[in-house]
Amino acid sequence: MRAARLISLVLLLQNRESMTGAELARELEVSERTIYRDVLALGAAGIPVYADRGRAGGYRLLGGYRTRLTGLSRSEADALFLAGLPGPVGEMGLADVVATARLKVLAALPSGLRDASTRVERRFHLDVPGWFRSTDPPAGLGELAEAVWQDRTVEFRYRRGDRESIRSVEPYGLVCKGGGWYLVARVGAGHRTYRVDRMTGVTVGGRTFSRDDSFDLAGYWARQAERFVREILRDEVTIRLSPAGRYALRFVAEPPAVREAEANVGEPDGQGWVVTRLPVESPDVAYGQLLSLGPEVEVLQPPELRTRLASAARRLTRLYADDQPGPVTDDQA
Repeated sequence: MRAARLISLVLLLQNRESMTGAELARELEVSERTIYRDVLALGAAGIPVYADRGRAGGYRLLGGYRTRLTGLSRSEADALFLAGLPGPVGEMGLADVVATARLKVLAALPSGLRDASTRVERRFHLDVPGWFRSTDPPAGLGELAEAVWQDRTVEFRYRRGDRESIRSVEPYGLVCKGGGWYLVARVGAGHRTYRVDRMTGVTVGGRTFSRDDSFDLAGYWARQAERFVREILRDEVTIRLSPAGRYALRFVAEPPAVREAEANVGEPDGQGWVVTRLPVESPDVAYGQLLSLGPEVEVLQPPELRTRLASAARRLTRLYADDQPGPVTDDQA
Protein backbone atom coordinates (compact mmCIF):
# COMPACT_ATOMS: atom_id res chain seq x y z
CA MET A 1 0.00 0.00 0.00
CA ARG A 2 2.72 2.48 0.95
CA ALA A 3 4.88 1.53 -2.03
CA ALA A 4 2.00 2.32 -4.40
CA ARG A 5 1.44 5.64 -2.64
CA LEU A 6 5.13 6.58 -2.96
CA ILE A 7 5.04 5.83 -6.68
CA SER A 8 1.88 7.92 -7.04
CA LEU A 9 3.52 10.80 -5.19
CA VAL A 10 6.50 10.78 -7.54
CA LEU A 11 4.29 10.60 -10.63
CA LEU A 12 2.16 13.50 -9.35
CA LEU A 13 5.23 15.69 -8.90
CA GLN A 14 6.55 14.59 -12.27
CA ASN A 15 3.33 15.62 -14.02
CA ARG A 16 2.55 18.83 -12.08
CA GLU A 17 6.09 20.04 -11.25
CA SER A 18 5.15 21.48 -7.85
CA MET A 19 2.46 20.64 -5.29
CA THR A 20 1.90 21.68 -1.70
CA GLY A 21 1.68 19.17 1.10
CA ALA A 22 -2.05 19.88 1.43
CA GLU A 23 -2.61 19.24 -2.31
CA LEU A 24 -0.70 15.96 -2.17
CA ALA A 25 -2.58 14.90 0.95
CA ARG A 26 -5.95 15.54 -0.74
CA GLU A 27 -4.90 13.73 -3.91
CA LEU A 28 -3.57 10.68 -2.08
CA GLU A 29 -6.23 10.77 0.67
CA VAL A 30 -3.76 10.83 3.56
CA SER A 31 -2.67 13.38 6.16
CA GLU A 32 -0.04 16.06 5.52
CA ARG A 33 2.10 14.40 8.21
CA THR A 34 2.05 11.19 6.13
CA ILE A 35 3.13 13.17 3.07
CA TYR A 36 6.04 14.63 5.07
CA ARG A 37 7.18 11.12 6.09
CA ASP A 38 6.79 9.84 2.52
CA VAL A 39 8.95 12.69 1.17
CA LEU A 40 11.66 11.83 3.70
CA ALA A 41 11.49 8.17 2.63
CA LEU A 42 11.82 9.11 -1.05
CA GLY A 43 14.83 11.28 -0.29
CA ALA A 44 16.45 8.44 1.62
CA ALA A 45 15.89 6.20 -1.42
CA GLY A 46 17.79 8.64 -3.65
CA ILE A 47 14.85 10.35 -5.37
CA PRO A 48 15.58 14.11 -5.42
CA VAL A 49 12.45 15.57 -3.83
CA TYR A 50 12.90 18.91 -2.14
CA ALA A 51 10.65 21.51 -0.55
CA ASP A 52 10.37 25.21 -1.38
CA ARG A 53 9.67 27.29 1.71
CA GLY A 54 7.27 30.20 1.92
CA ARG A 55 3.70 30.92 0.92
CA ALA A 56 4.27 29.93 -2.72
CA GLY A 57 6.31 26.89 -1.78
CA GLY A 58 5.69 23.21 -2.24
CA TYR A 59 7.36 19.93 -3.09
CA ARG A 60 9.10 19.42 -6.43
CA LEU A 61 11.54 17.08 -8.18
CA LEU A 62 15.05 18.43 -8.62
CA GLY A 63 16.46 19.16 -12.07
CA GLY A 64 13.67 17.70 -14.19
CA TYR A 65 14.03 14.24 -12.65
CA ARG A 66 11.95 11.65 -14.52
CA THR A 67 11.02 8.28 -13.06
CA ARG A 68 10.94 5.11 -15.14
CA LEU A 69 8.08 3.74 -13.02
CA THR A 70 5.55 4.43 -15.77
CA GLY A 71 5.17 0.90 -17.10
CA LEU A 72 1.61 -0.41 -17.23
CA SER A 73 0.49 -3.44 -15.25
CA ARG A 74 -1.71 -6.13 -16.81
CA SER A 75 -4.88 -4.71 -15.20
CA GLU A 76 -3.94 -1.16 -16.24
CA ALA A 77 -3.32 -2.19 -19.84
CA ASP A 78 -6.65 -4.05 -19.98
CA ALA A 79 -8.48 -1.07 -18.48
CA LEU A 80 -6.91 1.25 -21.06
CA PHE A 81 -8.37 -0.72 -23.95
CA LEU A 82 -11.65 -1.24 -22.12
CA ALA A 83 -12.01 2.56 -22.11
CA GLY A 84 -11.58 2.54 -25.88
CA LEU A 85 -14.48 0.26 -26.75
CA PRO A 86 -15.85 1.17 -30.21
CA GLY A 87 -19.30 2.65 -30.65
CA PRO A 88 -19.87 6.29 -29.73
CA VAL A 89 -16.30 7.18 -30.71
CA GLY A 90 -16.84 5.76 -34.17
CA GLU A 91 -20.16 7.59 -34.55
CA MET A 92 -18.34 10.89 -33.94
CA GLY A 93 -16.00 10.16 -36.84
CA LEU A 94 -12.99 9.41 -34.65
CA ALA A 95 -12.59 5.70 -35.40
CA ASP A 96 -9.41 6.18 -37.47
CA VAL A 97 -7.85 8.44 -34.85
CA VAL A 98 -8.59 5.97 -32.07
CA ALA A 99 -7.27 3.08 -34.15
CA THR A 100 -3.98 4.94 -34.70
CA ALA A 101 -3.72 5.74 -30.99
CA ARG A 102 -4.34 2.10 -30.10
CA LEU A 103 -1.51 1.01 -32.42
CA LYS A 104 0.85 3.53 -30.82
CA VAL A 105 -0.06 2.35 -27.32
CA LEU A 106 0.37 -1.28 -28.34
CA ALA A 107 3.80 -0.52 -29.78
CA ALA A 108 4.84 1.16 -26.52
CA LEU A 109 3.66 -1.71 -24.31
CA PRO A 110 6.03 -4.47 -23.18
CA SER A 111 5.72 -7.59 -25.31
CA GLY A 112 3.95 -9.46 -22.51
CA LEU A 113 1.07 -6.97 -22.50
CA ARG A 114 0.50 -6.48 -26.22
CA ASP A 115 -2.41 -8.90 -26.18
CA ALA A 116 -4.41 -6.46 -23.99
CA SER A 117 -6.49 -5.20 -26.92
CA THR A 118 -7.43 -8.74 -28.00
CA ARG A 119 -8.16 -9.81 -24.39
CA VAL A 120 -10.63 -6.98 -23.94
CA GLU A 121 -12.34 -7.40 -27.33
CA ARG A 122 -12.93 -11.09 -26.58
CA ARG A 123 -14.45 -10.35 -23.16
CA PHE A 124 -16.39 -7.07 -23.45
CA HIS A 125 -18.62 -5.44 -26.03
CA LEU A 126 -20.51 -2.17 -25.66
CA ASP A 127 -23.84 -2.02 -27.51
CA VAL A 128 -25.09 1.48 -26.74
CA PRO A 129 -28.47 1.83 -28.53
CA GLY A 130 -31.57 0.49 -26.81
CA TRP A 131 -33.60 -2.32 -28.32
CA PHE A 132 -35.66 -1.52 -31.44
CA ARG A 133 -33.70 1.67 -32.10
CA SER A 134 -31.77 2.61 -35.21
CA THR A 135 -28.01 2.20 -34.89
CA ASP A 136 -27.23 4.77 -37.55
CA PRO A 137 -25.61 7.93 -36.13
CA PRO A 138 -27.60 11.14 -36.73
CA ALA A 139 -26.56 13.38 -39.59
CA GLY A 140 -24.29 16.21 -38.48
CA LEU A 141 -22.80 14.35 -35.51
CA GLY A 142 -19.30 14.43 -37.05
CA GLU A 143 -19.50 18.18 -37.65
CA LEU A 144 -20.69 18.76 -34.09
CA ALA A 145 -17.83 16.67 -32.68
CA GLU A 146 -15.36 18.72 -34.75
CA ALA A 147 -16.85 21.96 -33.42
CA VAL A 148 -16.69 20.70 -29.83
CA TRP A 149 -13.02 19.76 -30.19
CA GLN A 150 -12.07 23.08 -31.81
CA ASP A 151 -14.34 25.36 -29.72
CA ARG A 152 -16.03 26.70 -32.85
CA THR A 153 -19.56 28.01 -33.09
CA VAL A 154 -22.15 26.00 -35.02
CA GLU A 155 -25.37 26.85 -36.80
CA PHE A 156 -28.14 24.39 -37.52
CA ARG A 157 -31.84 24.10 -38.24
CA TYR A 158 -33.75 22.57 -35.33
CA ARG A 159 -37.12 20.80 -35.50
CA ARG A 160 -39.64 20.83 -32.66
CA GLY A 161 -42.95 19.32 -33.65
CA ASP A 162 -43.94 20.83 -36.98
CA ARG A 163 -41.82 23.96 -36.49
CA GLU A 164 -38.21 24.54 -37.54
CA SER A 165 -35.90 27.34 -36.48
CA ILE A 166 -32.27 28.33 -37.03
CA ARG A 167 -29.98 28.19 -33.99
CA SER A 168 -26.45 29.54 -33.56
CA VAL A 169 -24.72 28.20 -30.43
CA GLU A 170 -21.37 27.58 -28.74
CA PRO A 171 -21.05 23.78 -28.47
CA TYR A 172 -19.68 22.70 -25.09
CA GLY A 173 -20.08 18.95 -25.26
CA LEU A 174 -21.82 15.87 -26.65
CA VAL A 175 -23.64 13.30 -24.52
CA CYS A 176 -24.67 9.81 -25.60
CA LYS A 177 -27.67 8.61 -23.58
CA GLY A 178 -29.22 5.23 -24.38
CA GLY A 179 -27.91 5.41 -27.94
CA GLY A 180 -29.30 8.92 -28.50
CA TRP A 181 -27.01 11.94 -28.94
CA TYR A 182 -27.48 15.33 -27.28
CA LEU A 183 -25.57 18.58 -27.73
CA VAL A 184 -24.97 20.76 -24.68
CA ALA A 185 -24.33 24.32 -25.84
CA ARG A 186 -23.98 27.81 -24.41
CA VAL A 187 -26.63 30.23 -25.60
CA GLY A 188 -26.28 33.73 -24.24
CA ALA A 189 -25.56 33.53 -20.51
CA GLY A 190 -26.87 29.98 -20.03
CA HIS A 191 -26.66 26.46 -21.40
CA ARG A 192 -29.24 24.44 -23.31
CA THR A 193 -29.58 20.85 -24.50
CA TYR A 194 -30.49 19.86 -28.08
CA ARG A 195 -31.29 16.46 -29.57
CA VAL A 196 -28.91 15.85 -32.45
CA ASP A 197 -31.44 13.79 -34.42
CA ARG A 198 -33.65 16.90 -34.65
CA MET A 199 -30.91 18.92 -36.35
CA THR A 200 -30.48 19.47 -40.07
CA GLY A 201 -27.97 21.54 -42.01
CA VAL A 202 -25.25 21.58 -39.34
CA THR A 203 -22.52 24.09 -40.25
CA VAL A 204 -19.30 24.66 -38.32
CA GLY A 205 -18.62 28.38 -38.12
CA GLY A 206 -15.32 30.13 -38.62
CA ARG A 207 -15.48 31.87 -35.24
CA THR A 208 -14.03 30.34 -32.09
CA PHE A 209 -15.35 31.00 -28.61
CA SER A 210 -13.78 31.15 -25.16
CA ARG A 211 -14.81 28.13 -23.14
CA ASP A 212 -15.69 28.45 -19.46
CA ASP A 213 -13.31 25.89 -17.98
CA SER A 214 -15.34 25.71 -14.78
CA PHE A 215 -18.30 24.20 -16.65
CA ASP A 216 -18.88 20.60 -15.52
CA LEU A 217 -20.47 18.66 -18.40
CA ALA A 218 -21.19 15.51 -16.37
CA GLY A 219 -22.67 17.51 -13.49
CA TYR A 220 -24.81 19.62 -15.84
CA TRP A 221 -26.15 16.52 -17.60
CA ALA A 222 -26.98 14.79 -14.31
CA ARG A 223 -28.96 17.84 -13.14
CA GLN A 224 -30.76 18.20 -16.48
CA ALA A 225 -31.65 14.51 -16.63
CA GLU A 226 -33.04 14.64 -13.09
CA ARG A 227 -35.05 17.76 -13.87
CA PHE A 228 -36.41 16.26 -17.11
CA VAL A 229 -37.68 13.16 -15.32
CA ARG A 230 -39.27 15.26 -12.56
CA GLU A 231 -40.99 17.51 -15.08
CA ILE A 232 -42.72 14.59 -16.80
CA LEU A 233 -43.89 13.13 -13.46
CA ARG A 234 -46.92 15.43 -13.33
CA ASP A 235 -49.39 13.04 -11.69
CA GLU A 236 -49.50 10.90 -8.55
CA VAL A 237 -51.10 7.63 -7.44
CA THR A 238 -51.54 6.15 -3.97
CA ILE A 239 -50.66 2.47 -3.76
CA ARG A 240 -50.13 -0.44 -1.37
CA LEU A 241 -47.04 -2.53 -1.98
CA SER A 242 -46.08 -5.96 -0.74
CA PRO A 243 -42.43 -6.48 0.20
CA ALA A 244 -41.86 -8.07 -3.22
CA GLY A 245 -43.69 -5.21 -4.95
CA ARG A 246 -41.67 -2.62 -3.06
CA TYR A 247 -38.48 -4.28 -4.28
CA ALA A 248 -39.73 -4.66 -7.89
CA LEU A 249 -40.93 -1.05 -8.15
CA ARG A 250 -37.40 0.09 -8.99
CA PHE A 251 -37.54 -1.91 -12.21
CA VAL A 252 -40.76 -0.36 -13.55
CA ALA A 253 -40.63 3.29 -12.40
CA GLU A 254 -38.13 6.11 -12.89
CA PRO A 255 -35.47 6.44 -10.14
CA PRO A 256 -36.71 9.88 -8.92
CA ALA A 257 -40.24 8.47 -8.62
CA VAL A 258 -38.99 5.45 -6.69
CA ARG A 259 -36.96 7.66 -4.34
CA GLU A 260 -39.99 9.84 -3.63
CA ALA A 261 -42.18 6.79 -3.08
CA GLU A 262 -39.65 5.42 -0.60
CA ALA A 263 -39.57 8.77 1.22
CA ASN A 264 -43.38 8.63 1.62
CA VAL A 265 -43.64 5.02 2.79
CA GLY A 266 -45.86 4.46 5.82
CA GLU A 267 -45.48 1.87 8.56
CA PRO A 268 -45.71 -1.76 7.33
CA ASP A 269 -48.80 -3.75 8.30
CA GLY A 270 -48.75 -7.27 9.70
CA GLN A 271 -47.86 -8.76 6.30
CA GLY A 272 -45.21 -6.15 5.48
CA TRP A 273 -47.39 -4.18 3.03
CA VAL A 274 -46.85 -0.41 2.96
CA VAL A 275 -48.84 2.53 1.62
CA THR A 276 -47.08 5.26 -0.36
CA ARG A 277 -47.54 7.90 -3.04
CA LEU A 278 -45.87 7.32 -6.40
CA PRO A 279 -45.25 10.16 -8.91
CA VAL A 280 -46.23 9.10 -12.44
CA GLU A 281 -46.25 10.62 -15.90
CA SER A 282 -49.96 9.92 -16.48
CA PRO A 283 -52.67 7.41 -15.51
CA ASP A 284 -52.04 5.53 -18.77
CA VAL A 285 -48.33 5.17 -18.02
CA ALA A 286 -49.09 4.22 -14.41
CA TYR A 287 -51.48 1.52 -15.63
CA GLY A 288 -48.73 -0.20 -17.61
CA GLN A 289 -46.18 0.16 -14.84
CA LEU A 290 -48.38 -1.12 -12.02
CA LEU A 291 -49.98 -3.88 -14.09
CA SER A 292 -46.51 -5.40 -14.47
CA LEU A 293 -46.32 -5.76 -10.67
CA GLY A 294 -49.36 -8.04 -10.71
CA PRO A 295 -50.71 -9.02 -7.27
CA GLU A 296 -47.83 -7.26 -5.47
CA VAL A 297 -49.52 -3.84 -5.72
CA GLU A 298 -52.97 -2.42 -4.95
CA VAL A 299 -54.06 0.98 -6.27
CA LEU A 300 -55.96 3.04 -3.70
CA GLN A 301 -56.21 6.33 -5.62
CA PRO A 302 -57.35 7.50 -8.11
CA PRO A 303 -60.52 5.40 -8.36
CA GLU A 304 -60.44 5.39 -12.18
CA LEU A 305 -57.06 3.66 -12.23
CA ARG A 306 -58.17 1.22 -9.53
CA THR A 307 -61.25 0.31 -11.61
CA ARG A 308 -59.12 -0.18 -14.71
CA LEU A 309 -56.68 -2.51 -12.96
CA ALA A 310 -59.56 -4.42 -11.33
CA SER A 311 -61.04 -4.98 -14.78
CA ALA A 312 -57.68 -6.26 -16.03
CA ALA A 313 -57.47 -8.60 -13.01
CA ARG A 314 -60.94 -10.05 -13.75
CA ARG A 315 -59.97 -10.63 -17.37
CA LEU A 316 -56.80 -12.43 -16.27
CA THR A 317 -58.78 -14.56 -13.81
CA ARG A 318 -61.20 -15.61 -16.53
CA LEU A 319 -58.40 -16.17 -19.01
CA TYR A 320 -56.57 -18.63 -16.76
CA ALA A 321 -59.60 -20.19 -15.05
CA ASP A 322 -60.62 -22.21 -18.13
CA ASP A 323 -58.79 -25.39 -19.03
CA GLN A 324 -58.90 -24.56 -22.72
CA PRO A 325 -57.24 -21.36 -24.00
CA GLY A 326 -59.46 -18.91 -25.83
CA PRO A 327 -60.11 -15.21 -26.36
CA VAL A 328 -61.54 -13.08 -23.59
CA THR A 329 -63.31 -9.82 -24.45
CA ASP A 330 -64.04 -6.80 -22.31
CA ASP A 331 -67.72 -7.79 -22.24
CA GLN A 332 -66.84 -11.11 -20.65
CA ALA A 333 -64.73 -9.54 -17.91
